[in-house]
Amino acid sequence: MKTSFGSTSVRGSDGEKERIRLARKGLLIFFAMLIPLSMLGYVLTMKSPIFVLFLMWTPGLSSIFTRLLLREGIADISLRVGGRRTWRTLPFILLFPVVIGLVAYGIAWITGLVQFVTPDTYIKAPPIVIFLGLLLTHMVVGTIAGLIGSVGEELGWRGYLLPRLIDARVPYPMLTSGIIWGLWHLPLMIAGNYYSGPYLALSAFLFMITVTSFGYIIGRLRLTTGSIWPAFFLHASWNAVIQNVFDLFSKGENVLLWTGESGILVALALLTAAWIISRRPMSVRRL
Repeated sequence: MKTSFGSTSVRGSDGEKERIRLARKGLLIFFAMLIPLSMLGYVLTMKSPIFVLFLMWTPGLSSIFTRLLLREGIADISLRVGGRRTWRTLPFILLFPVVIGLVAYGIAWITGLVQFVTPDTYIKAPPIVIFLGLLLTHMVVGTIAGLIGSVGEELGWRGYLLPRLIDARVPYPMLTSGIIWGLWHLPLMIAGNYYSGPYLALSAFLFMITVTSFGYIIGRLRLTTGSIWPAFFLHASWNAVIQNVFDLFSKGENVLLWTGESGILVALALLTAAWIISRRPMSVRRL
């Protein structure tokens, strides 16, 4: 993958070496800021969930501080919408979490591995009506509201980390960024604050599969459209649909073993989706 996203304009072998050096320097400073900010975010979030928004913004804040310190500018964030390529991703963004949810959670519900339970609501209606109503609401309203947090993460992960990994010539940059994204979540999981199933080691392993696979899909959208907006929206859409709808309707002793972001069925569904998508030709667009 030869595409360069940095702001350096020099050309030739010397320019290439300088671009790699600057990208690696940017990564070093980014992590130097991300680690302490994230540690603060972990501590605060463990004390009170209200600080989770701050934690979600630590990658974005780290990227902003790094850009300011190195005077990198914001052009390679790709905040421009990106034309038809971006608009064509909208159905995928809205429907992808629904499809994964129906496959993974649907299998769990049908087989009895997880119970389909209607949450208490003020509306008296058949369970399927309540489910579909909440699903449609969160696909639109929930996704828009979820941008408050997803923008913070994606400014860091796909707006800064992924382009710098590419410019630094790190092997398999999308895979690497996905692994880093997964590792960043693990402290909360180890502390029991986030998708910790009955077997912690298994939960962590499955969660890494889930997040790395999803990270590949988000990264691919960001690179093929040349815009960060699909990453913003797909991340928000996933959180709104999976966490606020499918998780809400799932109960049982082994609910976190089979479903959720650390569940066996969700991990397999996302891994399969990532593999299928990876088989298609990929054309990277640079803005």
